[in-house]
Amino acid sequence: MSSSFAYLLRTTSPIGRLELTSDGTAVTSLSIERAGRLPLDDHPERSTAVLDDAAAQLDEYFAGTRRTFDVPVRLQGTPFRQAVWERLAELEFGTFVSYGELGASLGHAGYGRAIGGAVGANPVPIIVGCHRVLSSSGRVTGYSGGDGIPTKLWLLEHEGILLAA
Repeated sequence: MSSSFAYLLRTTSPIGRLELTSDGTAVTSLSIERAGRLPLDDHPERSTAVLDDAAAQLDEYFAGTRRTFDVPVRLQGTPFRQAVWERLAELEFGTFVSYGELGASLGHAGYGRAIGGAVGANPVPIIVGCHRVLSSSGRVTGYSGGDGIPTKLWLLEHEGILLAA
């Protein structure tokens, strides 16, 4: 992540500490603690209303009382990645899609690797539900946030998506 952020807030969650950044009007990134570290641990917190709202909505999500997020997000990436992220934002709580289905829905059937790269590069996980994308067999093949697959499995189970081991 670039260091061009104006606001920074950290909060706790059942999957580890979360770090949110904002440009002042939208959430621009969300990082999940990995091995006890966050990308901007060395920077002081400086919150703003949108980050306070995002943290409150994340608390509600983890408490099981919120299924959708309505904080503004600003996702910066290529047009292809933006299209993938827009589709991810449409996935509802407790639902999932395969990488292949996601690609086909965007007119890019057979672009599984590129779709996977875009999903993994999502700068605002959880709020934009990239954890809801699985392999075509329904297996969890990876997750770029937090501790990887265990973090993704926690999020899926939290949303009632139970998978065969």
